Amino acid sequence: MSIMEKQMQIIGIASDHAGFDMKESLKEFLKNLDYKIIDYGTNSPDSMDYPDVAHPLAQAVEEGSVNLGIALCGSGNGISMTLNKHKGIRAALCWNQELAQLARNHNNANILSLPARFIETSLAIDIVKTFLNSDFEGGRHLRRVEKISCK
Repeated sequence: MSIMEKQMQIIGIASDHAGFDMKESLKEFLKNLDYKIIDYGTNSPDSMDYPDVAHPLAQAVEEGSVNLGIALCGSGNGISMTLNKHKGIRAALCWNQELAQLARNHNNANILSLPARFIETSLAIDIVKTFLNSDFEGGRHLRRVEKISCK
Protein backbone atom coordinates (compact mmCIF):
# COMPACT_ATOMS: atom_id res chain seq x y z
CA MET A 1 0.00 0.00 0.00
CA SER A 2 1.40 3.38 -0.98
CA ILE A 3 1.67 6.37 1.36
CA MET A 4 -1.19 8.00 -0.59
CA GLU A 5 -3.45 5.00 0.03
CA LYS A 6 -2.52 4.99 3.72
CA GLN A 7 -3.47 8.65 4.06
CA MET A 8 -6.93 7.82 2.75
CA GLN A 9 -7.31 4.93 5.20
CA ILE A 10 -9.32 5.65 8.32
CA ILE A 11 -8.92 3.11 11.10
CA GLY A 12 -11.36 2.86 14.00
CA ILE A 13 -9.99 1.60 17.29
CA ALA A 14 -11.65 0.64 20.57
CA SER A 15 -10.68 -1.11 23.79
CA ASP A 16 -11.87 -1.83 27.25
CA HIS A 17 -9.75 -1.02 30.31
CA ALA A 18 -7.55 -4.10 29.83
CA GLY A 19 -6.55 -2.97 26.35
CA PHE A 20 -6.26 0.75 27.03
CA ASP A 21 -2.46 0.99 27.22
CA MET A 22 -1.97 -1.20 24.15
CA LYS A 23 -4.59 0.82 22.26
CA GLU A 24 -2.71 4.04 22.99
CA SER A 25 0.53 2.47 21.71
CA LEU A 26 -1.18 1.22 18.55
CA LYS A 27 -2.64 4.68 17.90
CA GLU A 28 0.82 6.23 18.00
CA PHE A 29 2.21 3.53 15.72
CA LEU A 30 -0.59 4.05 13.18
CA LYS A 31 -0.38 7.83 13.27
CA ASN A 32 3.34 7.54 12.44
CA LEU A 33 2.32 5.61 9.30
CA ASP A 34 -0.08 8.41 8.29
CA TYR A 35 -3.30 6.54 9.04
CA LYS A 36 -6.18 8.63 10.31
CA ILE A 37 -7.41 7.17 13.62
CA ILE A 38 -10.85 7.46 15.17
CA ASP A 39 -10.79 6.36 18.81
CA TYR A 40 -14.08 4.97 20.14
CA GLY A 41 -12.73 4.65 23.69
CA THR A 42 -12.19 3.84 26.40
CA ASN A 43 -10.21 6.85 27.50
CA SER A 44 -8.65 5.50 30.68
CA PRO A 45 -7.61 2.25 32.37
CA ASP A 46 -10.64 2.50 34.69
CA SER A 47 -12.93 -0.54 34.62
CA MET A 48 -15.68 -0.36 32.00
CA ASP A 49 -17.84 -2.63 29.82
CA TYR A 50 -16.43 -3.55 26.39
CA PRO A 51 -19.84 -3.50 24.61
CA ASP A 52 -19.97 0.27 25.25
CA VAL A 53 -17.05 0.77 22.83
CA ALA A 54 -17.59 -2.26 20.58
CA HIS A 55 -21.02 -1.19 19.29
CA PRO A 56 -19.93 2.28 18.11
CA LEU A 57 -16.88 0.79 16.36
CA ALA A 58 -19.01 -1.85 14.64
CA GLN A 59 -21.51 0.80 13.52
CA ALA A 60 -18.71 2.92 12.06
CA VAL A 61 -17.38 -0.03 10.04
CA GLU A 62 -20.91 -0.95 8.92
CA GLU A 63 -21.61 2.61 7.78
CA GLY A 64 -18.22 2.98 6.10
CA SER A 65 -17.10 5.97 8.16
CA VAL A 66 -13.94 3.93 8.92
CA ASN A 67 -12.27 1.49 6.53
CA LEU A 68 -11.24 -1.11 9.09
CA GLY A 69 -11.31 -1.54 12.85
CA ILE A 70 -9.06 -2.71 15.66
CA ALA A 71 -10.57 -3.86 18.95
CA LEU A 72 -8.93 -4.93 22.19
CA CYS A 73 -10.05 -6.44 25.45
CA GLY A 74 -8.37 -8.71 27.98
CA SER A 75 -8.92 -11.99 26.11
CA GLY A 76 -10.18 -10.52 22.86
CA ASN A 77 -13.21 -12.80 23.09
CA GLY A 78 -15.86 -10.57 24.65
CA ILE A 79 -15.26 -7.65 22.32
CA SER A 80 -15.18 -10.01 19.29
CA MET A 81 -18.48 -11.59 20.29
CA THR A 82 -20.08 -8.17 20.64
CA LEU A 83 -18.71 -6.92 17.32
CA ASN A 84 -19.85 -10.02 15.46
CA LYS A 85 -23.46 -9.45 16.52
CA HIS A 86 -23.53 -6.69 13.89
CA LYS A 87 -24.54 -7.64 10.36
CA GLY A 88 -21.64 -7.17 7.98
CA ILE A 89 -18.99 -7.28 10.68
CA ARG A 90 -16.35 -9.96 10.48
CA ALA A 91 -14.22 -9.49 13.59
CA ALA A 92 -11.32 -11.92 13.86
CA LEU A 93 -9.51 -12.69 17.11
CA CYS A 94 -5.82 -12.94 16.23
CA TRP A 95 -2.84 -13.61 18.47
CA ASN A 96 -0.21 -14.01 15.75
CA GLN A 97 0.58 -12.66 12.30
CA GLU A 98 -0.45 -15.76 10.39
CA LEU A 99 -3.96 -15.62 11.83
CA ALA A 100 -4.22 -11.92 10.93
CA GLN A 101 -3.16 -12.59 7.35
CA LEU A 102 -5.58 -15.49 6.95
CA ALA A 103 -8.39 -13.47 8.53
CA ARG A 104 -8.00 -10.86 5.78
CA ASN A 105 -7.07 -13.24 2.90
CA HIS A 106 -9.72 -15.90 3.48
CA ASN A 107 -12.41 -14.31 5.67
CA ASN A 108 -12.34 -10.67 4.55
CA ALA A 109 -12.18 -9.66 8.23
CA ASN A 110 -12.95 -5.99 8.70
CA ILE A 111 -12.11 -5.74 12.41
CA LEU A 112 -9.01 -7.14 14.08
CA SER A 113 -9.52 -8.21 17.70
CA LEU A 114 -6.51 -8.54 19.96
CA PRO A 115 -6.13 -10.26 23.37
CA ALA A 116 -4.37 -7.48 25.26
CA ARG A 117 -3.58 -9.54 28.36
CA PHE A 118 -1.96 -12.34 26.36
CA ILE A 119 0.36 -10.63 23.85
CA GLU A 120 3.08 -8.02 24.07
CA THR A 121 2.65 -4.62 22.43
CA SER A 122 5.46 -5.33 19.98
CA LEU A 123 3.62 -8.43 18.76
CA ALA A 124 0.35 -6.48 18.58
CA ILE A 125 2.06 -3.96 16.30
CA ASP A 126 3.32 -6.76 14.04
CA ILE A 127 -0.17 -8.30 13.93
CA VAL A 128 -1.72 -4.93 13.05
CA LYS A 129 0.86 -4.38 10.27
CA THR A 130 0.06 -7.78 8.80
CA PHE A 131 -3.71 -7.22 9.04
CA LEU A 132 -3.53 -3.83 7.33
CA ASN A 133 -1.18 -5.03 4.59
CA SER A 134 -3.23 -8.11 3.68
CA ASP A 135 -6.12 -8.19 1.24
CA PHE A 136 -9.09 -10.45 0.64
CA GLU A 137 -8.27 -13.07 -1.99
CA GLY A 138 -11.87 -13.55 -3.13
CA GLY A 139 -12.27 -16.58 -5.38
CA ARG A 140 -13.39 -19.68 -3.50
CA HIS A 141 -13.39 -17.68 -0.26
CA LEU A 142 -16.04 -15.22 -1.50
CA ARG A 143 -18.74 -17.89 -1.55
CA ARG A 144 -18.01 -18.77 2.06
CA VAL A 145 -17.87 -15.18 3.27
CA GLU A 146 -21.21 -14.45 1.61
CA LYS A 147 -22.76 -17.21 3.76
CA ILE A 148 -21.62 -15.75 7.09
CA SER A 149 -24.38 -13.17 7.72
CA CYS A 150 -27.79 -14.36 8.89
CA LYS A 151 -30.73 -13.22 6.83
